Amino acid sequence: MTWEDHAVIQIRQFGWSDYDAVVAVWAAAGREVVPRAELAAKLTRDPELFLVAEADADVAGVVMGTYDGRRGWILRLAVRPEHRRRGIAGQLVGELERRFRLLGCPRVNLLVMPDNEAGLRFWQALGYLPMPDVLCTKPL
Repeated sequence: MTWEDHAVIQIRQFGWSDYDAVVAVWAAAGREVVPRAELAAKLTRDPELFLVAEADADVAGVVMGTYDGRRGWILRLAVRPEHRRRGIAGQLVGELERRFRLLGCPRVNLLVMPDNEAGLRFWQALGYLPMPDVLCTKPL
């Protein structure tokens, strides 16, 4: 593997000045945008678990995590298409896992849609194993 295979990036905590760039990452990746009000509520809990990756002075990727004191959750990992296959997603996840460990988090969960074969391969390569749980949800 050569140096071109991995981007030189900086991973840091999200700041509100990043919001428009993060929205652009989510949009480019085909992800739903988290509204400001919902994001503000999330950031009152564990702001250190919402990370951005900068590459070439641009926000190239983002991952949001949360920890409820029992389990960590990885939410909304996204990398701009032009920055993919450079190791950014793995670096974001690695930093998020490091921060979970610092909080004493014993286990991390995430959701992957069953038809997302590339996503399942990515997560399995990082050691995440599919579980036979059934997701239930209820809008409030």
